[in-house]
Amino acid sequence: MARAGREGRGGRGGRGLARVAVVVRAGAAPLWWSGVVAAGIGVLPPGLTGRRTGVLAGAALFLVAAAAVPLARRGRYDVLARGAARAGKYDVLQDRAVTVRVWRRGHRWWLLLALALALGSAFVLPAAGGLLLAGLGTGLRLKAAWIGRRERAGQTLLWVRVDRLGPRGGNPVGKAVTGLRGTGIAAGDAAPGGTRRRTAALA
Repeated sequence: MARAGREGRGGRGGRGLARVAVVVRAGAAPLWWSGVVAAGIGVLPPGLTGRRTGVLAGAALFLVAAAAVPLARRGRYDVLARGAARAGKYDVLQDRAVTVRVWRRGHRWWLLLALALALGSAFVLPAAGGLLLAGLGTGLRLKAAWIGRRERAGQTLLWVRVDRLGPRGGNPVGKAVTGLRGTGIAAGDAAPGGTRRRTAALA
């Protein structure tokens, strides 16, 4: 297996592979920080309901989102993970940074729209929209951590073909994905769960 620092398809019949956990985790930080900013600004106007009601509603939305996102499509992840085939010799492992960049580039307008809606909702429910975004970001981190626990338990990192991720590079278990690939736990530059490897971060 080769390692690629850019998007692309492997040579000699190989395929470009992106880490499933990295794809899942890619949206966590943008959503979290957008939510924090929106909640911080959104708490300033009193809104139609008052700040206290808005913050309480936002806290409830945060908890619901943080709990629901990790559970979404878990069965699909389980099925694909159990059937993961061994990655081929000529498959190309896409770098973590490239996978994150592709996801964020493909979702940048959705992120901006979500931020705008969260800020606008503050005039009705102060801070609630921002806390919802932060909850979604937290949920993605928890989902990636769950995938990481599966990877450690099976000593197999899970990868998905880059050309099956969709136009925005962010659907690792979509209809186009018919199977996952697996590698040893030390492959690639991301640890189980999609975080940076410590050795890679220090290099």
